[in-house]
Amino acid sequence: MLDLKNLSSEINLKIQQVKDRETLESLKTLYLGKKGIITEAFKSMGKIDADERKNFASELNIIKSNLLDQINSHQSKIELKEIEEKLNSEEIDITLPTKEIKKGKIHPVSQVIDELTCIFAEIGFSVAEGPDIENEFNNFTALNTPEHHPARDMHDTFYLDEDKKTLLRTHTSPVQIRTMLNNKPPIKIIAPGRTYRCDSDMTHTPMFHQLEGLHIGKDINMGHLKGCLDFFLKKFFEDENLEMRFRPSHFPFTEPSVEVDISYKLENNKIVVGKGDRWLEVLGCGMVHPNVLKNVKIDPKKFQGYAFGVGIDRLAMLKYGITDLRSFFEGDLRWSNHYGFDANDVPTNYRGLSK
Repeated sequence: MLDLKNLSSEINLKIQQVKDRETLESLKTLYLGKKGIITEAFKSMGKIDADERKNFASELNIIKSNLLDQINSHQSKIELKEIEEKLNSEEIDITLPTKEIKKGKIHPVSQVIDELTCIFAEIGFSVAEGPDIENEFNNFTALNTPEHHPARDMHDTFYLDEDKKTLLRTHTSPVQIRTMLNNKPPIKIIAPGRTYRCDSDMTHTPMFHQLEGLHIGKDINMGHLKGCLDFFLKKFFEDENLEMRFRPSHFPFTEPSVEVDISYKLENNKIVVGKGDRWLEVLGCGMVHPNVLKNVKIDPKKFQGYAFGVGIDRLAMLKYGITDLRSFFEGDLRWSNHYGFDANDVPTNYRGLSK
């Protein structure tokens, strides 16, 4: 039978000699493993006389409990020692300067979209959205675009099938069609979003951003259109002295159609929008063509409306002095840091649209 007194002394002696995690694990395995000394002692208790078995089991349990307590205590001491050694070896100089925290910027296009949304919300417009991939009816036919119109040619439009039935929208006008098909007048929306055309140079890119507006109701006329655009342009360019003029034009989806010019002047060969002796075309607009209303099941004898479209990227270029449209999409962080906006610089009408 195992001498428990000697076993207890032996354990106390060995536990005091433990200096590291590996030695402690070896000691634990020696006594408490599957074939450990204490484990085997418990297995052999059936060979002990019944009178001695109870005392033997009680003393053996005490030894096992004490051993576990000592192992846990030594393990905590070893872990603490390891942490102290690691901290001493990896000493940090708290007087060193911290790394610079780089903040992102809001892209000028995103900022201008927020500005436009804020302006038009003040006069009752809501935002409508639609898919970038459109069908030929919404993009052309419903908008009174003739079959022979140049805009339908492949050198102007990205078609996605041979039948020319599916395409990347060339303007956000399809959003107007979808809105009129699914809602009854009065309708008053703006539709900002991405548009696509086969074009690329300093002032054109294959993908660009456009905002279109639509107001349908009873007794709507050109006076309402002019008042809306006058309010919008003065608000956006933050200049009450800005002058605007209408020039007759032609668009398939409006009749009459006009192009809108704003006044500007040149300072150091740079365009400065505001009161001046020069004129710059910025958008197209007009009264919604009766055929367009008929195509969306709206009676043109009861309802009239106006529509307008403006390039968001071009507005950003004019307002913030950006000369090359292609730079909008190059992902140059230096450009973004220069022209971008702080995340908290959210456009509002009561504290100003921009800094």
